[in-house]
Amino acid sequence: MKVIVAAAGTAGHINPGLAIANKIKEKERDSEIIFIGTTRGLENDLVPRAGYKLKTIDAYGLSKKLSFNNIKNMYKTYKGLGEAKRLVKEFKPDLVVGTGGYICGAVVMAAHKYKVPVVLHESNAFPGRATKFLAKYSEKVFISFEDARDKIKNAKEIVVTGTPVKIKKREYGINEKSKIIKDLKLSETKPIVLIFGGSQGAQKINEAIVGIIKKNLNKNYQIIWATGPKQYDVVKEKLESDNIYINKIENMKIVPYIYNMEEVMNVSDVIIARSGAMTITEISNLGKASILIPLPNVSQDHQLYNAKVLENIGASKIILNNDLTENNLNNAVEEIILNKQNLLQMGKNAFKISTENVEEKIYNEIKNVLNK
Repeated sequence: MKVIVAAAGTAGHINPGLAIANKIKEKERDSEIIFIGTTRGLENDLVPRAGYKLKTIDAYGLSKKLSFNNIKNMYKTYKGLGEAKRLVKEFKPDLVVGTGGYICGAVVMAAHKYKVPVVLHESNAFPGRATKFLAKYSEKVFISFEDARDKIKNAKEIVVTGTPVKIKKREYGINEKSKIIKDLKLSETKPIVLIFGGSQGAQKINEAIVGIIKKNLNKNYQIIWATGPKQYDVVKEKLESDNIYINKIENMKIVPYIYNMEEVMNVSDVIIARSGAMTITEISNLGKASILIPLPNVSQDHQLYNAKVLENIGASKIILNNDLTENNLNNAVEEIILNKQNLLQMGKNAFKISTENVEEKIYNEIKNVLNK
């Protein structure tokens, strides 16, 4: 099988593309797979690191506003379409897979010109503009959440597959779980709240946690908190200005980044995070209660729609970014962890929308497309 994967920009676009590519390679070792991206996104690191060739073209998101910069980007994107056509013509793929980013438009239109079948994968509950526009050119659109279905028009077929994620639910034995918690220097007797804001951290969330620490609000629970590498020293300074030292705070483990995230997520009781599609998928697959603070000002408020997937089934509480304070965050945590029955039910509710064997489902759907 010869496949082009169009994926660019963020890990949320690129990692599903890599997971699909890996499954194809696992099933058909002689497959040839290349990625098409831009020179600006994370694909330039993640794709070669995973062992795949990356071809780059120019592609930009276009604003409706008339400006010199937008006109320049329109020209570059038009030129990128020509580059995409050349790559498709030279490589002669059996299939194009689009997993997101501005790049998909050029590559899918190039595939359409040369009658190459296309499948799209949409991770978010509110589909991106590219997915909605390109759906009519695809054989199938794979979605993570049922909520996305009625927002995609003109698709030949929509299939709920879920999103491929690395973090899976683990059933640890008592000794295994005990070791993970002790390695975090936390207690086994108090609920654990995991807090993270993505690889770069989240300033508004970090400010609220600093407030919780300064007011000593987390008496009923303990925290494992990844500040993000760029914000760790900022947090440290803010605490030290009140004579609070980062390694001496009771009920608290503060780190720049969590490398064993699968273990930590599995032993935590509540997760506080932004609501990117992959985070929502991981929370549901693990069956965890959560408090979600959607990142504002992102395309079409998709993080808010993602968070509502869990809130609507009683699995999560949403706090809007502008409303977030140390007091309402602490109140939300206590409301969940002090009612053990509620905590368990929220986790069960989250697990109801979990998806298994995602890569296998997508591979089977791809084979159905090619065997038509």
